[in-house]
Amino acid sequence: MQITRLFKKFDSLQKIYGDKNLDAIYGGGNINNPKVCLVFMNPTARNVSADKKWSGIKAPWIGTKNIWNMFCQLGLFSQDIIYEINAKKPNDWDYKFAEDVYKKVCDNSIYITNLSKATQVDARALPDDVFRKYIDLLKEEIDSIKPKIIITFGNQVSSILLNKKITVSGYRKKYELFDINGISYKVFPVYYPVGQGMRNIKIAKEDISWIIKNQ
Repeated sequence: MQITRLFKKFDSLQKIYGDKNLDAIYGGGNINNPKVCLVFMNPTARNVSADKKWSGIKAPWIGTKNIWNMFCQLGLFSQDIIYEINAKKPNDWDYKFAEDVYKKVCDNSIYITNLSKATQVDARALPDDVFRKYIDLLKEEIDSIKPKIIITFGNQVSSILLNKKITVSGYRKKYELFDINGISYKVFPVYYPVGQGMRNIKIAKEDISWIIKNQ
C-alpha cells in the first residue's frame, strides 16, 4: 500500500522544507502496476494524518472530502465508502477508517501521491526549487510502482516533473512521455481540481474521465 523504504528520506526533507510541527505525507494505494498514478502538489495541515500524534497510515487527502467525491464521480473510486466519508468530520477519521479508504484505493488500482511530501500549514504555493528537491524521489516512487499512466495536476507540478513549461489548457487530452530507467510513461497534465482550482473542476473531471476511458 505504501513504499516504506522511502519514508526516512521524506521525513528528512520534511525537517528542511515542511512545517516542523507536522509530519510528511507519503504516497499510498496500489503499489503493483496501478492503472493510474495521480500526482498532486504537496500536503497541508488539513490532512489529519499530518498530526504528529497520528500513528496510522499517513497518505494523501485523509480527513478531507472534495477529492474523494471527485474520484467517485469519475468512476475511479467505488460508491460504497463515499457516504461514510461525507458523513465524517475531519477528526472523525480514525486509523481503521483511513486504512479502509486506502484499501479501496488499492482495489481500484490507483496510487495517489504528491510531488513534494513537505506538509505545510496552509495551501500557499511552494517555490519551484523545493519541488525539485523531490524529483529524484518521485522517480524512485514511480519506478517502484510502474503505473500504466500518470496524471499530474496543475501547471507547476506538470512543468517541474516534465522539466519543460507546461500550460494545462494546451494539454487537454494530450500527454508527454517521461522516461525512467528505460521505461516511458504517459504523463497527462490536467487542471488542479481542489482549493482555488475548484473553478476548473468541471474541465478536470472531463479530461480525467476521457484519459481513463481511452488508456
